[in-house]
Amino acid sequence: MFITQPVAPRAVQRLGDVADVSQNMDPLHGLTKAELIEAVRASDALFCLLHDTIDADVVAANPKLRVIGSMTITPDRIDVAAATARGIPVTGIPALVTEATADLAMALLLAGARRIVEADTLVRRGVFPGAQSTYLEGRGVAGKTLGLVGAGRVGQAVARRAHGFGMRILYHDPRRAESGEAGLGLLRRSFDELLREADFVSVHVAYSNETHHLISARELAMMKATAYLINTSRGPVVDEAALIDALQQKRIAGAALDVYEHEPVVAPALLALPTVVLTPHVGSATADLREQMAMIVVDNILAVLQGHRPPNCLNSEARANTLVPGLRRSSNSPARMVHERLYQCRPVTRREMGSRGPGEPFPTREATTQP
Repeated sequence: MFITQPVAPRAVQRLGDVADVSQNMDPLHGLTKAELIEAVRASDALFCLLHDTIDADVVAANPKLRVIGSMTITPDRIDVAAATARGIPVTGIPALVTEATADLAMALLLAGARRIVEADTLVRRGVFPGAQSTYLEGRGVAGKTLGLVGAGRVGQAVARRAHGFGMRILYHDPRRAESGEAGLGLLRRSFDELLREADFVSVHVAYSNETHHLISARELAMMKATAYLINTSRGPVVDEAALIDALQQKRIAGAALDVYEHEPVVAPALLALPTVVLTPHVGSATADLREQMAMIVVDNILAVLQGHRPPNCLNSEARANTLVPGLRRSSNSPARMVHERLYQCRPVTRREMGSRGPGEPFPTREATTQP
């Protein structure tokens, strides 16, 4: 088996109980297409992450590939059709990232409004403007108006946090959020009304053809000059060129982004803007959540290898080619040699993997409008 980046040690150990496991041990290195192809050629199972692009060429690299276990909710970067045509199950995870993503969205909102990153940078440079200097004046949050573009799981989780700040909360969603209206006082608005009224616009929609550049020059022009845009959904939902122009021309006050239109590439113009807070797609980056996610991927992979239907299969029409339960390659397996050749580091040992524990229970996969 091959894992494209470091994941929770307990998850690696569970896989190590049934087969040899090789892994890219560098958390800062996203695998190239050539590296993915070489790794897949020597593996029966692939454990991949959100940023990995598993296209038709990668899928076709090994006719004996049994399963693609993805640690994502929606397989945006996986050619599911190519895998299905080859009878390879593609698995995902349920919508587990709601609370962690909502935490980050609120953190970004606060960081942008109160200019936290700018203030931190100044202090580290030895600049201390003074307790009542006007130099770092930002925007208040309590009592202001928050506009949620999308009121699904994450949107309503952000609303619960904003409610604690006494914010007035508007939302736009094709579906009425009746529970949010009743429990959190959400006020439904048309898209244009929300953009005109909100002090903070927070985006929480799934990416699709319909939501591509949902926020573009027209929408940014409707926002208040004092407003902030927060995006923790998917990068291409926002027209990045239009956003950069709006920020440079000071048509809006600022932005806080966890996702980017062409990630992992971030536009140099965004990096140059002090009014933008930037994080590298870390919505789910809490240790406990990431371990739970990895354990579910392992549950899916092991189910396929044991001849069962995986709990979170994204292409149920694929006919699984199963491994013999308990199959283990030798210590000189091709996968290990590929691992050492690509990354010049040894395979993970049991000692490094930590103590073994049972897999986390997985909920039934459900449809989601969230990323």
